[in-house]
Amino acid sequence: MSKSLNAVYAVNYDSKEEFLHGIIAFPARRALEREKIDSLEKLSDYSEKEIMQLHGFGKNTVAKLKTYMKENQVFFKEA
Repeated sequence: MSKSLNAVYAVNYDSKEEFLHGIIAFPARRALEREKIDSLEKLSDYSEKEIMQLHGFGKNTVAKLKTYMKENQVFFKEA
């Protein structure tokens, strides 16, 4: 008998993965986690160019991120 998805999700749940969940894809979120970026305030300490150099970040991901940041009145630092 197989496990239900809810049971698997409950076991693997990690609250740190909630930052930007549903906004950008997991590889990009994992790259931010490796850089210890876990809030919009910390993200605003980086330029768009610096973020583009991280694994998982391309034009589409950065565009989604910029839209979300703008909605929350947070912006990348100037290069």
